[in-house]
Amino acid sequence: MGDLSDVTAGTPFPAQVRWLIEKALEEDVGSGDPTTETLIADEDLGTAEAVVRTAGTLVGTEVFAAVFTTLDHRLQVKILRPDGSRVGPGEVVAQVTGSLRSILKGERVALNFLQRLSGIATETARYVAAVEGLPVRILDTRKTTPGMRWLEKYAVRMGGGFNHRLNLSDGILVKDNHLAAIRARGISLKDKDMVVRLRLGSGHLLKIQVEVQSLEEAAEAVEAGADALLLDNMPLEVVRAVVHRYKGQILLEASGGITLGNVRAVAETGVDLISIGALTHSPRALDISLEVRSP
Repeated sequence: MGDLSDVTAGTPFPAQVRWLIEKALEEDVGSGDPTTETLIADEDLGTAEAVVRTAGTLVGTEVFAAVFTTLDHRLQVKILRPDGSRVGPGEVVAQVTGSLRSILKGERVALNFLQRLSGIATETARYVAAVEGLPVRILDTRKTTPGMRWLEKYAVRMGGGFNHRLNLSDGILVKDNHLAAIRARGISLKDKDMVVRLRLGSGHLLKIQVEVQSLEEAAEAVEAGADALLLDNMPLEVVRAVVHRYKGQILLEASGGITLGNVRAVAETGVDLISIGALTHSPRALDISLEVRSP
């Protein structure tokens, strides 16, 4: 996945992001804005500033800008703080100048993107800070807003985290439901042929990760030839046992029930990776407002 750093210099967004911006504007503007069109003259010009209300990590400035320029190419957007910046209350992070009608029509959609992505980055940064000094990476999951995955995973990276699979084609992860389905055909983790068939069917570049919930299942997955283990909702003592036995032999990822309160304890077990669905499925949006300034 690329980044958004050159968007304002002319580098295009991925097609799905452009589509998302257009659809978001269609959804919010509808057939028009009678409030703005009645109160604001077509020739009225002005400037609005994006002002941060609570401290956090800013992400989504180029998307914010693209919303306004997609709505009205005459609008001028000046980004004052780049993505990944730590920002505080009262800080102005962007300015929009031009038609006040267009600015007011684009306000909500632009802020929705900026607040959502900044909230994800801010939450990610909290988890990264909680494990500071330990050799572990904080990962996201596929628990993202439909249509927003590219942007939300970008926000995780800007918050200091790392991305797990972008989509199902990026890697092989044998989860509990896969195992439940194949057991009906008499296949289990103990069957090495399962991993062999996965390798033959997927190509040599994709890693094979198996979700396990006990030390016994971990042993079976390692014996079967998996490249990585996903330690799902394991008690810490079991995670430690798996790490003690397999650290350095296979990639170890902890997931399930991870919070800011326990993430450091999980990291201290020695796992290589910790994946956290809450980074994208339930972060609190960063409080940012758009304020029109007098000409």
